[in-house]
Amino acid sequence: MRKELRAKIIEVCDQKIQSKGENVGLSFYAFFKNKNTDPELLMEAATWWIETHQLDHFEKAIKIKSMVSADI
Repeated sequence: MRKELRAKIIEVCDQKIQSKGENVGLSFYAFFKNKNTDPELLMEAATWWIETHQLDHFEKAIKIKSMVSADI
């Protein structure tokens, strides 16, 4: 996973956890704006989420942050 995507995921997870608590869930779409401005990066996130780790559509932000941090 690209360094910039990893940093974005951790940043978004931190923001969600801070604003909604440790129980907050999110999908990989949370890391992107509504416009598909970078389809390659979106597919990279989707591949990591769906194919590599076979995660459900919504997962706890704290879990995703932990996985991304450990995947360095």
